[in-house]
Amino acid sequence: MFRLHRFPTVAAAALAVAVLPASVTAPPTAAAPAAAAPAAASAAGAALHISASRARVVAAYVLPGDRVYPEGIAADPRTGAMYAGSFQDGTVYRMTPGRRVAEVFLPAGADGRRTANGLKADRAGRLWVTDSTAGVSVYDTRSRRLLARFDVPGDGARFVNDLAIAPDGSAYITDSARSVVYRVTPRDLAAARGGRATLAPRFDLADVLEPHGPGDFTLNGIVADPAGRFLLTADMHGGDLYRLDAASGAVRRSVLHGGDLRNADGLELQHGRLWTVHNVDNAITRWRVARDGAGARRERALADASLQLPTTLVRSRGTLYVVRSQFDKGGPLGDGTPEIPFTVAAVHGL
Repeated sequence: MFRLHRFPTVAAAALAVAVLPASVTAPPTAAAPAAAAPAAASAAGAALHISASRARVVAAYVLPGDRVYPEGIAADPRTGAMYAGSFQDGTVYRMTPGRRVAEVFLPAGADGRRTANGLKADRAGRLWVTDSTAGVSVYDTRSRRLLARFDVPGDGARFVNDLAIAPDGSAYITDSARSVVYRVTPRDLAAARGGRATLAPRFDLADVLEPHGPGDFTLNGIVADPAGRFLLTADMHGGDLYRLDAASGAVRRSVLHGGDLRNADGLELQHGRLWTVHNVDNAITRWRVARDGAGARRERALADASLQLPTTLVRSRGTLYVVRSQFDKGGPLGDGTPEIPFTVAAVHGL
């Protein structure tokens, strides 16, 4: 999810998948309050050397409701079911293979949640749901029972955004307003079980990020190294990728080749490849990440207006599933009327 600031509607783009030259850079970040609107997607498509035959974007699941404005998505590693959350009212939907229409898993406003941003299902049968205004809630996927809630400390600005689950079971959660990453360990979860606790920052990146104003949104998507050594998180404002050392707490910028991560929202990391959605650009990029997380090289990109302002993605059984938020059509980023029904897209060939 990105800064709640209204921008002119992004221009339509043709389908584009290509290996990107090093000279191609992303449009200005969406988080800058005084920045111009993102460059026209059609122009971006031309720069990407359009090849319409190499990728397909199709509707995979329907999210019932005319004001859904979905934001997050997660895949259950045990069952193959997927979950999507509504930024508008906090509804969480469950999608199962073979059923095109999603079911309501958690109703709007459940347990006091106002929104549903980042989602992650872990291997212990739990679903983690962030509420940008408050913190993160943890649910049992079998009973739908609330297991624990973790609240943001203090009364200042906050925007609890995305999260990742490390191999040791710890959850790492980005705060786009505070430029910090919180951590909830298995011990923390056990201590809070059935009740509430306070989130504790594990990484503070405020002093290492590119210069930004107090109202700019920074950290967004986050992923965990499968070996448990590090995490990667994107600064959507500065366009950088950061490596967070799980053991030492050290933070360093990863070297990017072939582009940057401006407007980067959700991330997905599998088998050394990192997929990133660039929300207001209607784009997805694919990167090859170094084994130690110290760098990444952009391999391919897709720019397509039918992504409908994508916010998050997950890769399941070889297919990318992408949330089509339509935030710029009557949602938090612009006036207008959304296309009904809201859907989750499947992207093949990227």
